[in-house]
Amino acid sequence: MKKLFLFVAIPVIAIVGAILALVLLVNPNQFKPLIVEQAKTQAGLDLVVEGDISWQFFPSIGFELGKTELRNPEGFSKLNIFKVDSVVIDVSVTPLFSKQLEIGNIVLDGAEVSIETLKNGRKNIDVLTQAQSEQVKEPAETATTTASTENSPATTSEAPASDWSINLAGISISNAAVEIQDFQANSFTKLYDVNLSLSEFAFDKWVTADFGAKGEANQQKFGAEGHAEFKLAKGFAQYSLRNIELDSSFSDAATKMDTIKLTLDTFEFDKANQLGYQLKGNAAGLAIEMQGQGSLTVDKAISKVTLNQLTLDAQFEGDSLPQSPMKVDMASDLSFDLNKSHLSFVLEKLTANALAFDGKADITLADIPKVRFALHSPDIDLDAFLGLDKAQEATGEAKGEQGDSKESAPQAEVEPDLTALKTLDVKGDITIDKFKASNAHMQDVKASFYVNRGIAELTSFSSKLYQGSISAKAKLDARKTPASYTVHNRVKDVHVQPLLKDVADNDMLEGTGNINVDVKGKSLTPTGIQSNLVGTVAINFADGAVNGINVAQLIRENYAKIKGEKFDETEGVQKTDFSAMKATLKLDKGNVSTNDLTMQSPLLRIRGKGDANYIKQTVDFTISTSIVGSLEGQGGKDISELRDVTIPVNISGKWSKPKYKLVFDDVLKQKAEKEIDRGVEKLTDKIKDEKTKEAVNSLIKGLFN
Repeated sequence: MKKLFLFVAIPVIAIVGAILALVLLVNPNQFKPLIVEQAKTQAGLDLVVEGDISWQFFPSIGFELGKTELRNPEGFSKLNIFKVDSVVIDVSVTPLFSKQLEIGNIVLDGAEVSIETLKNGRKNIDVLTQAQSEQVKEPAETATTTASTENSPATTSEAPASDWSINLAGISISNAAVEIQDFQANSFTKLYDVNLSLSEFAFDKWVTADFGAKGEANQQKFGAEGHAEFKLAKGFAQYSLRNIELDSSFSDAATKMDTIKLTLDTFEFDKANQLGYQLKGNAAGLAIEMQGQGSLTVDKAISKVTLNQLTLDAQFEGDSLPQSPMKVDMASDLSFDLNKSHLSFVLEKLTANALAFDGKADITLADIPKVRFALHSPDIDLDAFLGLDKAQEATGEAKGEQGDSKESAPQAEVEPDLTALKTLDVKGDITIDKFKASNAHMQDVKASFYVNRGIAELTSFSSKLYQGSISAKAKLDARKTPASYTVHNRVKDVHVQPLLKDVADNDMLEGTGNINVDVKGKSLTPTGIQSNLVGTVAINFADGAVNGINVAQLIRENYAKIKGEKFDETEGVQKTDFSAMKATLKLDKGNVSTNDLTMQSPLLRIRGKGDANYIKQTVDFTISTSIVGSLEGQGGKDISELRDVTIPVNISGKWSKPKYKLVFDDVLKQKAEKEIDRGVEKLTDKIKDEKTKEAVNSLIKGLFN
């Protein structure tokens, strides 16, 4: 029992003896002039330590400073650049007797840092760098000051500051705050609940760091906490990191990201490091969930960063999306050259629900970033992706249900905001194997365009379209409002009826079409486009038909009524065939006119002229038809007496319900003139006197003038 008592008592007595030795032989207040002196020398600022420095024996041996303040230079709004409620320093006991201060850990509680920039650009932290520069420039003066300190007699129990050497091992910060006030940029950022814990530090050994902070910047709020391990080589020539975890959050008026997580298994220069990320929250009315990973490599010069095998697995939900939820998957490689500010991006795949893309891009960062790209997709159904097919069905059903209900008041049209085009320098190529838009089906779509400082130009566009082809060029100038544009379009050998059926649900016209469009205008509102569009549209159709009207039947019906004959009212096929149809349409701010419409068929020769207004959707058009063949081919009896007679047909009224009128007054006049010509010819053959012939001829023909 006695031996056990001695075994326990001896270590306790030793510890108590060491503590008594510290209290009796070492006065911690002798460090105050050292600390104040170093603050003035190293930072050029006044340091104020309130109260005495006291020993601390729990939970470890050390000493504690009371409230400590580092004063701001004159001219700044805050009194202090740095303030702390208490500083606890753990020390090694034995080196103290040799005037060596080896600090095991520094604990700062309630630290406050104020960084301020005045309107003239002056910063309160500038004095720190200035003090270091002055110290380098004036080593002799520093040496003189040190020598005078060594030769000065000690007062009370304070030892000369320069007799001591200081080594720092680690640091722990809790409940700290940082305020960054920039009066020049009119911005304010505040960090609070800042915590940092650093394990024992030694070169070439792994050190653990835990950190956390919350903050506010104007209307934005954010927070972050994390963990990392790092290893420093002597001389700071090399360092490595591992087990890096960052978990943060962010919110403002339109965004709330509950989870922003980043993980990095290892980080070493010139080696591939596995990176992972995760994000969850709401932004711009969308619920967002995304995660992914990649292989990160950074060279020692920190001049090139590559991120290979970068993946994205995301889901977006929201009413503003054309499809909700929208599933997005991506696999890509990217590299960034910091010296050239150049980013290279290779997109192996990108899918957004049914859409799929691949391609590459190069971006050079500048005042106006330079972007060059090439994008490919095997199949794009734009109608399904944007929900236009469902919207059209819903619109049709809604109209059926509303019946004769009053239409809602039209909304005011506003020119689109195209100012963003002035900040772009983008040039690229797009290829699409199959493409559907406005229910029109295209194949082998190829497009090249650029956007440069407010001008957007489609330099080339080509596609296969309904057994034909289409090519186009266009230019948009958005440097002024409203924007102006030009369009040149060439359609060649396109089967018109299936195109019209798909796009407009209208099968009125058949044939193979060639269309050349050259138009220009300004304004991009629906009404503005219609009211400012000018130019020409040249059409050339072959081997087709106009459905909905049978010109031959219309001629027979009206001719029979005039002759008082009975007409078989059984309707034939409402269709007029043609072998060729040509016209040049002139567009002039809502009005379309032509005077050279021609159509040929074995039966008819048709010429037309007139105009239509596509704003009011009205038409006033006269078609002059000449019968050159047999009407039997059009499902009726022959009317040989009308051969070579021109019959005008007027089309007028609304597009939706046009009215057809046969102008038979002119037809009968032509018929009578032809008969009289034959009669006069026979009569004048018998008149020998030329003056008499002329008089008779003038008298008879004057009846029709």
